[in-house]
Amino acid sequence: MNSRFGKDVSIQLPELRELVFQYLDEADQPLNKVLLLPPDHTRLNSMAGTITAMVYGKLVGEGSEVDILPALGTHNPMTEAQLRMMFGDTIPLEVFKVHDWRNEVVCKGTIGGDALSELSDGKLDYAVDVEVNKRLFEGYDMILSIGQVVPHEVVGMANYTKNIVVGVGGSDLINKSHFLGAVSGIEATMGRTDTPVRKLFNRAADTCLSELPIHYILTVMELDYESGEIHQRGFYAGEDVSVFEEACKLSRAVNITLLDREPKKVVVYLDPHEFQSTWLGNKSVYRTRMAIADDGDLIVLAPALNEFGEDPVIDRLIRKFGYCGTPGALKAVEEDEELRDNLGAAAHLMAGSSDGRFRITYCPGEGGVTLDEIRSVGYEAEPYDEVVKRYDPKLLKDGFNILPDGEEIFFVSNPALGLWAFKEKFKEAE
Repeated sequence: MNSRFGKDVSIQLPELRELVFQYLDEADQPLNKVLLLPPDHTRLNSMAGTITAMVYGKLVGEGSEVDILPALGTHNPMTEAQLRMMFGDTIPLEVFKVHDWRNEVVCKGTIGGDALSELSDGKLDYAVDVEVNKRLFEGYDMILSIGQVVPHEVVGMANYTKNIVVGVGGSDLINKSHFLGAVSGIEATMGRTDTPVRKLFNRAADTCLSELPIHYILTVMELDYESGEIHQRGFYAGEDVSVFEEACKLSRAVNITLLDREPKKVVVYLDPHEFQSTWLGNKSVYRTRMAIADDGDLIVLAPALNEFGEDPVIDRLIRKFGYCGTPGALKAVEEDEELRDNLGAAAHLMAGSSDGRFRITYCPGEGGVTLDEIRSVGYEAEPYDEVVKRYDPKLLKDGFNILPDGEEIFFVSNPALGLWAFKEKFKEAE
């Protein structure tokens, strides 16, 4: 494993380039044909775009054939503007391939229902097909998965095998793993390295995809709340689970903010470049739910909100059932065949609800989703332009703020960068 990490480390571009190139130079075989699997623009602050451009430039300069398949999972294909924002201007657009999670996958094996029963403490007993994009089997000398380790609502800690079996995976494993995460309990999952869903992902990769030459480059990023700057605290590169486990240790140290008291009101800003849907924007719910006091408020500033789900089927299901919480979603799964066939959507409906514990108010801008549409899926709604007169993200600092009239709020400028929890609540869930 190649690594550079520390709570006080700040890896700058020259050092990052050296680390990346060193790892490639140490490959034990010629890299004539390489596939890169970076995240999309929803991981804009991961440094994965910069690393991808570095790898591409070096390998192509040495005569290698390089393809790039952004690990979209269920997200929309990236636009040209999003590709350029994420990866820069040097990579030809035809190098980027599009992952279709419903239609362009191949099944490489099945994990039996007995395994799911074990992982879910008997709550689930279905078999899971391990499907991944068929492009992975086109004779690559190296498949390089690039991404950020950070607390995650479904798997506990993002990346590693998740980037393979979900990022470029198929519908069966995506749907069923999300549902496994939901029934396992979101608050008992977030920020943990070893979770039922992680065990499922690792088993899928180890038993069904072992023939693939998969390597990982993982980053750990931290937002400095005082300066507003984002620092790269960790770089990890290698082929086995130790790369991920070491990154998790650092991420838990720098990406989880434990609070001494529960704020009654949390305000979260969704950067318009990263968040245009509640499918993604509900990180505002997931990553702060363990901090918010009972009967509290979550205000979500969403200036670019233009849809609910990033997949037409999922968008329709969100509109049909709304964020109905755990009991409502489980009942709907029993009664509705289409929702049963899209368990990832059902899991999202559960995780995106506070189950009545606190209020969630979305504040859309001019993206296209109306106040009435937001209310129709179970959230409260207020216009962005009105709410920012009081809660202006340009004037707020991350953490507790006291407004001129004495109101106290807790502000999060980007929910994708961490996890916020009341320390007693997080302790109880461990």
